[in-house]
Amino acid sequence: MITFIISLVVLIVGFMTYGVLVEKIFGIEPERQTPALSKTDGVDFVPMAPWRIFLVQFLNIAGLGPIFGAIMGIFFGPAAFLWIVFGTIFAGGVHDYLSGMLSIRKGGMSLPDIVGDELGNGTKVFIRVLSLVLLILLTTTFLSGPATLLQGLCPLSTLNIQHSTIIPIVWVLIIFGYYALATVLPVDKLIGRFYPIFGAILLFMGIGIMVVMLGWHSSEMPEVFDGLHNRQKNGLPLFPMMFVSIACGAISGFHGTQSPIMARCVTNERQGRWIFYGAMVAEGILALIWAAAAGTFFADPETGLYGIDGLQAFAAEHPGKNIAALVIDRVSRSWLGTIGGILAIIGVIAAPITSGDTALRSARLIVADFLKWDQRPIPKRLMIAIPLFLCVFGMVFVDFNIVWRYFAWTNQTLACFTLWAGAVWLYKGERRMANGERKYRFGYLIALVPAVFMTMVCSSYILIAPEGIHLPAEWRWLGYTLAGLITTGCLSGYIVWAKKKTREQ
Repeated sequence: MITFIISLVVLIVGFMTYGVLVEKIFGIEPERQTPALSKTDGVDFVPMAPWRIFLVQFLNIAGLGPIFGAIMGIFFGPAAFLWIVFGTIFAGGVHDYLSGMLSIRKGGMSLPDIVGDELGNGTKVFIRVLSLVLLILLTTTFLSGPATLLQGLCPLSTLNIQHSTIIPIVWVLIIFGYYALATVLPVDKLIGRFYPIFGAILLFMGIGIMVVMLGWHSSEMPEVFDGLHNRQKNGLPLFPMMFVSIACGAISGFHGTQSPIMARCVTNERQGRWIFYGAMVAEGILALIWAAAAGTFFADPETGLYGIDGLQAFAAEHPGKNIAALVIDRVSRSWLGTIGGILAIIGVIAAPITSGDTALRSARLIVADFLKWDQRPIPKRLMIAIPLFLCVFGMVFVDFNIVWRYFAWTNQTLACFTLWAGAVWLYKGERRMANGERKYRFGYLIALVPAVFMTMVCSSYILIAPEGIHLPAEWRWLGYTLAGLITTGCLSGYIVWAKKKTREQ
């Protein structure tokens, strides 16, 4: 319990201190007119209340990541708590804030245009493709996960057709129909009206799990002082695997695709820290709760079975299954009773469904920005959305665990580019200030440091992970060496560019 409580406090304090520092380094301009006011179109650029935007942003970025990812991450042991806390404060919060605020500053730009504006047209094309691949993979995972949970709540045995990954087709079709509506309708008609309710439910149910865990199972919770060694039994190393498995609960490139959706609704730059950085901290807290719950639930004080070992044993008993979904179902029903469990699962279901549709909405906006198509006419929205729907539906029949692993790496790679773009923008802004007039010199380090770290994570992951090159254990040193060279190359390129900019000014 000590680790959990300290982690919770650090996250909150981090928002109140480091979040404020990030805001000051960025340099908000409350008097500047935002795109929601200057480009109002009744479809995507729609002014909304700050509290409503916060809950929508939280729900959009939450999805399966802080829940499924945190559950899969705790397999590595209590080290997961450290990554959730420090990743959220120093990487994820910075990433989300910069992607949202840069979108506001650049007229509501989508992520590929934001990154391309700072890193060049070639990078813009690459990020556009990478973003669309990520959003299709993400929508697929956010379709199959809720469908599996809904099948457990309300079996449709007479109508259900299942394939090898146990995805109930009826529920997939129902959710998919909803996706179509949310992707095409104006942002305030469905998303802005109902998502704050689901966001509040998700937060409330997470708090319910936390209260039960602290009140009745505190002695069984994993602690950092039990050891930070790798508890995973598949032979894969903690670095970089854990840092990719726990994506949305610490840092997620997907969030950068979602922030511009809400950036088009923000009416004052003062709201940015609460909406973008604050929603990331709320997601970190949710991830912390579910990581602790998964690592606690399977403990057996009578036999001395450690919670994470019990979780490993539970996973071994259900090969090929969506373990995270099974854990959510087991924990919710056991700790909150039948009604509370159902409500908790509904909250967990709402998160990925509502992130899935906004992922498709973001994909529509990225394509529309590329084609420069006005999105006010419904036919033009459908011309972009329908091909995206077909891609996602085809991916549903791929094994969930495979899709999740590729999504996770693509997700973190996109976060790297967003952080590098943020570091470039901050440096240029700092150089524009005459004679060091800006109060926070070297402010670009808030983006540069996590950019370097995440570049090392993603580079080594693709070389070591089974879904990548998969270097054998005896050759992992080569993977880390090559990843180090790639990271050093990126940092060297940044330094050379910075020196050139300094000379020009």
